[in-house]
Amino acid sequence: MDLTDHARGNRAAWQEKADWYATPGRRCWASNEVTWGIWGIPDAELPLFGDASRFAGLDTIELGCGTGYVSSWLARRGARSVGVDITPAQLDSARAFQAEFDVHFPLIEASAEQLPFDDASFDFAISEYGASLWCDPHLWIPEAARVLRPGGELVFLTNSPLLVMCTAYNAVASDPAGIELVRPQFGLGAVKFPDDPEATEFHTPHGEMIEILTRSGFAIADLIEVQAPADASSSYEFVTAEWARSWPSEEVWRVIKHSP
Repeated sequence: MDLTDHARGNRAAWQEKADWYATPGRRCWASNEVTWGIWGIPDAELPLFGDASRFAGLDTIELGCGTGYVSSWLARRGARSVGVDITPAQLDSARAFQAEFDVHFPLIEASAEQLPFDDASFDFAISEYGASLWCDPHLWIPEAARVLRPGGELVFLTNSPLLVMCTAYNAVASDPAGIELVRPQFGLGAVKFPDDPEATEFHTPHGEMIEILTRSGFAIADLIEVQAPADASSSYEFVTAEWARSWPSEEVWRVIKHSP
């Protein structure tokens, strides 16, 4: 597998994190309720899926699948799911959960920046804090467009760039975002944090993201800037629910590949 430098660092970082994410991964595999993001918002309120019946018989791909629970939700709704991730330990967890819950679909060790699939292989692509956060959007978004059929849909959830612009350069995971802009928007791009030096996140301002999506052949159907619910809580410390009720901590993009 030919990986970019940041992908190699991210794979090493996630090899170490995989055990921690097994517990929430199992919880999501076990749940019939589809919820999203750090606030656990139900799909009825934050519709990455929407009408679940529409997935029956579709070819779907999860980009940066981790423990694979999103792909499992799709498979249970009749999709022909495929999960892709670069981290062997994460895929080991996903295979264990497939056996535990008797839900099976292909799991492929590969980078979303260089997918091992033919053009026009899928009807639907999704990323919840997978490729959408850990891959270079100038690489993974054109790849998503390539493997989608005309009229196919890409949906992805990631942090809002505003959250990162309010997060100090020397912040660690336990330091929440503040209420002042401390990073510039221009040139935001690849971001590293001192307590996770191997890992690289990608945070893309909206103007640049729109340019990448449209250049890749997508029409933008929706952009949802996520507000934390009134009763929100999270095990993550980098943003408080109070902050996220005033400003978007997360965002969902839904885009459609142009037909010829």
